[in-house]
Amino acid sequence: MKTIVAIPTYNEAHNILGIVAELWALDVPDLSVLVVDDNSPDGTGDVAEQMAARNPGRIDVMRRPGKLGLGTAYKDGFRWALDAGADAVVQMDADFSHSPGYIPQMLDLLGDYDVVVGSRYVEGGRLDKRWGVGRYLLSWWANSIYTRLILGVGAKDATAGFKAWRRETLIGLGLDRIHSNGYDFQVEMAYVTEKLGYRVKEIPIYFEDRRIGQSKMSMNIKLEAAMRVWDIRWRHRRLNPSMRAG
Repeated sequence: MKTIVAIPTYNEAHNILGIVAELWALDVPDLSVLVVDDNSPDGTGDVAEQMAARNPGRIDVMRRPGKLGLGTAYKDGFRWALDAGADAVVQMDADFSHSPGYIPQMLDLLGDYDVVVGSRYVEGGRLDKRWGVGRYLLSWWANSIYTRLILGVGAKDATAGFKAWRRETLIGLGLDRIHSNGYDFQVEMAYVTEKLGYRVKEIPIYFEDRRIGQSKMSMNIKLEAAMRVWDIRWRHRRLNPSMRAG
């Protein structure tokens, strides 16, 4: 099974070497990495391209002209991976919040499910103890109460950014119908996936706070994502499994 791991980056020069090394160390045959970099001022794209020059065929770099948003970064990465013949596409952060060690399990489960989600909020999932009580409660409420109540999704971690997708699932979703470009992108993908009737499996993960650098999740970004949940519900309210693309 050809697996491509898509990693969007912005100012992750101190993390990208380490995360890619851990991915290559996995016992996963035919795994390669795609770095989607939004012209990081810290030179992340240059670091990734130097790594690609030393390891042909194991890593590719997509360099975009500016900070164009998480949603378009993933959509561009997904399309590139599908064009490259990926059977499975993994999406994850570059900052070690998502441990590569879960990927073999996620890929194994793709035999029975259409997408496998690394979840903080299913039984057994854990958050870094460095998270304060307020931050934890806000995240838990947004995922387990607010989003599930408005959208009616079964996912307990609707904003999860660590997922393994079957090729057929990404094609069937119809990426052109996904309009969110911020952190609400994860919510829209989760909602559309369930509305189209795909089989979703959430597995518990330990979500580590980033090791190096600063989080890009400000309070304004969180509030904006919360407000856009209503737009997502309205936009896809009539979706059903007969409307799969492809």
